[in-house]
Amino acid sequence: MPATTASSPPPPAIQANQHIYDDYFEEDFTRTVDENILQLLDRVWFRSELVGFEDFPQRNNPDRPLIFASNHSGMAFPWDAMVALSHLFRYLPRHESMRDLPRPLSAPLLSQTALMNPYLVKDFWKKCGCVDATTLNFETMMYYQDHNLMLYPEGVPGIGKGFNRKYELQRLATSMVRLGLQHGTDIVPFYTINAEYLNPYAYSFDPINRLTKKIGIPFLPLTVLLLLVLIQPWAFYLALPAKLVFVMGTRIRPSDLTDKTVDQLTRDEYLALSEQIRQQMQAELDAAVQAHGQKPYRWRELWQRMKENRRFFPFFLPFAWPAVFTEFERLYVKEGRRNFRMQLDKPGAWLRMLWRNPITLAYFIPLLGWIPLAIKGYKGNKLGQKA
Repeated sequence: MPATTASSPPPPAIQANQHIYDDYFEEDFTRTVDENILQLLDRVWFRSELVGFEDFPQRNNPDRPLIFASNHSGMAFPWDAMVALSHLFRYLPRHESMRDLPRPLSAPLLSQTALMNPYLVKDFWKKCGCVDATTLNFETMMYYQDHNLMLYPEGVPGIGKGFNRKYELQRLATSMVRLGLQHGTDIVPFYTINAEYLNPYAYSFDPINRLTKKIGIPFLPLTVLLLLVLIQPWAFYLALPAKLVFVMGTRIRPSDLTDKTVDQLTRDEYLALSEQIRQQMQAELDAAVQAHGQKPYRWRELWQRMKENRRFFPFFLPFAWPAVFTEFERLYVKEGRRNFRMQLDKPGAWLRMLWRNPITLAYFIPLLGWIPLAIKGYKGNKLGQKA
């Protein structure tokens, strides 16, 4: 099968699936949550940094999106992906075009229950542009023109790897190679450093994970922090203050790896190509860890950022995040406001948010607080639907 071109119409199944481009995605939602919440969390708590993004990659095939690919951080809520996209969302307007911004393909389990959305904000991931990472959706998004794509090709096994396998790339999805070849577009790897320390010394076991998947949780990290989750439910989304560094890797052109066409390659050959890419990415990831991952927390810098932003206390601390996310949802979704700015630096703002959103009090009630959160988190869940 030759590489597709703009004149090649999508197959009927993909044409019928192109509604996923616009089903949930709201650029205003993304911009507003970034301005009101994520910028502060990033500035103080995560302190993210882009390395090597100055010459931002441009499409080698103007008619097809680039495929950005990164390593997963194990055992943690996906704050790393949220921070990466938030940082790029602010970074790219100074460059060529928002068309360069990667739009993510995410694990379907993240969208199947409200519980797996940050602080029960319904459809948070999809409103920010995420699309469920199914084969059909990936193939459909290769015809998308408005943004590039971003994926974590390790899939759920990458999220579920324990701290003993930190920075070890799991087997990569062969679909990334196949679609890169089919559409004549490049793969742009970048490496997420220090996110392994968002929830360190956490481990998982397959028998337990098989049970948690039945309730929409892809894995259960076994760690000392698990006890905190029981007595303080807000800790379910907790991230420790690791400084997140995103390092650009070496661009990969799949057509340079083989002389065969898409249809000529066998399953074993796709696996071999995927492994070749994995080994290249692993070597670059190891080098990035050596350069940027030796001091994951940088406590002095964190303390300095807290002092500089003390007027926003306590909103840069994790126990206050449930209130600010819930208040954002109340203003944006329930009241339909747009272009608003939350006054996080006003005295008593956090207490007023708790008063306006009583559900947030449940995050602080030991054990019993999980009852109302679970009811809201699983209301109208999609676990019975096929991803």
